[in-house]
Amino acid sequence: MSAFEALLDKHSGHVELRDRVLRCPIATAAAGNSLDEARMASATELLRAIGEGASEVGAVLIHSEGKNFCTGGNVKAFGSAEDPGAFVTDLATTFHEFILAVTRAPVPVVAAVSGWAAGAGMSIALACDIVVGGPGTKLRPAYPSIGFSPDGGMSWSLPRIIGPARARDLLLTDGVLEGEEAARLGALTRFVADEDVLAEAREIAGRLAKGPTGSLGRIKRLAHESAGRDLPAQLAEEARSIGECAASPAGREGVRAFAERRAADYSGTW
Repeated sequence: MSAFEALLDKHSGHVELRDRVLRCPIATAAAGNSLDEARMASATELLRAIGEGASEVGAVLIHSEGKNFCTGGNVKAFGSAEDPGAFVTDLATTFHEFILAVTRAPVPVVAAVSGWAAGAGMSIALACDIVVGGPGTKLRPAYPSIGFSPDGGMSWSLPRIIGPARARDLLLTDGVLEGEEAARLGALTRFVADEDVLAEAREIAGRLAKGPTGSLGRIKRLAHESAGRDLPAQLAEEARSIGECAASPAGREGVRAFAERRAADYSGTW
């Protein structure tokens, strides 16, 4: 048993690996679809353990086991804490470790966003690489309604996705992005019928998991890091990255398959 398989066994009640797709439900109906901290912790540990070069994981699927993707944190726990400030700061810090694990994972992360994605749920959706939703999907910051400011990177990701002016409006007024508008603005990257959201997300994750994992990881990293570079620096990084791809087993297989006019087989490659 590999180290990753042992870790997967440790968290078997919270996550599942199937056909190289790591499935991570982050909310359950039993908890009113609020963020499940235990499941989040399991997902964080496993996302960090996905290793370049020899990983059993080719893609990640984040979803819910209830009718809503995630309705945010446990607000009742906030109110009952002896020191609310310290309690929420600690919780946000742990949550941010999960968000960073999502964005830094060397594989694509797909979200199936059905129903409400509010507060922390909206932050999670915005952090994922591909976000599938439908007409019934609703994104709401939710923080002003309890007198809080955002966490989970929402104040960073939302302006970059929908634009700074629109983001300020949405955050300050605690507005709701309905599914169709969310798709138009880019907060949802795939828009399907409500009953097809999870199936579509599973199909996308499954297809990505069969692809050139290392190359997809490099694409993700280039896109994430581009905002912090000028064009010459980004071009230099692209040259380095494409050279690594060309030298990799996956890159060699892709070029051979193209020359031989056949579908590439990326199984067992990185």
